[in-house]
Amino acid sequence: MLMINTRLKIGILSYRSNPYCGGQGVYVRNLSKALCELGHDVEVIAGPPAPFLTSKPKLTMIKTMDFYNPENLFRTPKLHELKDPVNLIEWLSISTMGYPEPLTFGMRIKKNLLKKTDKYDILHDNQSLSYAILSLARKLPVTATIHHPITIDRRIAIKSTRSFLKKLKHMRWYSFIEMQKYVAKRLLKIITVSKSSKNDISKDFSIPKNKFKVIPIGINTEIFHPIDTIKKEPNRLIVTNSSDIPLKGLYYLLHAIKNISKKRNIKLTIIGSPRKNGGIEKLIKNFYLQNHVKFTGRIHHIRFVKEYARAGIAVVPSIYEGFGLPVGEAMACRTPVICTTGGALPEVAGNAAKLVPPADSMALEVAIKELLDDPKECERLAHAGYKRVLKHFTWEKTGIKTVEAYREIINDYNRF
Repeated sequence: MLMINTRLKIGILSYRSNPYCGGQGVYVRNLSKALCELGHDVEVIAGPPAPFLTSKPKLTMIKTMDFYNPENLFRTPKLHELKDPVNLIEWLSISTMGYPEPLTFGMRIKKNLLKKTDKYDILHDNQSLSYAILSLARKLPVTATIHHPITIDRRIAIKSTRSFLKKLKHMRWYSFIEMQKYVAKRLLKIITVSKSSKNDISKDFSIPKNKFKVIPIGINTEIFHPIDTIKKEPNRLIVTNSSDIPLKGLYYLLHAIKNISKKRNIKLTIIGSPRKNGGIEKLIKNFYLQNHVKFTGRIHHIRFVKEYARAGIAVVPSIYEGFGLPVGEAMACRTPVICTTGGALPEVAGNAAKLVPPADSMALEVAIKELLDDPKECERLAHAGYKRVLKHFTWEKTGIKTVEAYREIINDYNRF
């Protein structure tokens, strides 16, 4: 039995953990920091792009083929690189439109850690769910965070296109899901970030609900906070998703902006960059929204918070989210929020945001117009959202609950 005050040695495995790559990178950075501040020893073992960690956690980088490096995207490997069987598997999968990183990252982790498992009290996998993780689970306690079931991404991607070839491409890309289902079923406990994700993972992965620990993500209020010296611009909206991925719902927001722009000088700031010649760029041109929509590109968090401060309303149009960091981050900046009811978004928003159905551009349009015309409601939502974040979504609370889960998993492992 592990004593309740024992200092834990924790290994966090994360195959893709740069914060610019999405919520998983934010999760690794902030969870590792919170665990260190609680007095535990934390090592993050990661593949490229490197996570942006604080000075406290130790970082060990695993060398990979790094085919998704934007500066050398889908590079042709050197012949000597392909003598390594893992490298060969990765290249063959990429060449046939697969996504091999979760599988091959696990293989490399196994090779690096199998003889070093006594260094850790527990390993925490950040949703790679590779077959190789099960080999490590025979040596020491292992858990995994599943942020949301990728089966939903696959369904929405397939549904979003009429092209049979594109549907096949999506099915091939998401073929790693069967591996993730197999591995997740065989772990002692799964950590997830919302009740919605728990229910959806349980259903899609056929895992009993009692195997889950629901631990909400925190919001970094050292970064995301109100700036009272910057005045909000009532007709300015902000959205943090520049992705062409159908799951994120930006298409529906742009349809709403097109209609609103006919009668208002509406401005939409999109944090990030569109895919070159992608669907989002084409839609903006087809709708003649170039004077209404601005992309920031990749920006530092200081400017990010200033953009929130300027915005009259933050919009989160996602069709589905396992948690919904953009909602919490906007609320932490005292920016009123409109979001959909997709996935866990209502759990994060509570009564502190205006909710609309997902994949409904008309509902988004109506909600935006209503808030633009109601400054008192904007102020009420901004105040309620700020209070909600401070009360429910801090990384200290996330860290404490995660350690409690670790101790339970370690004790369960030692009993078997």
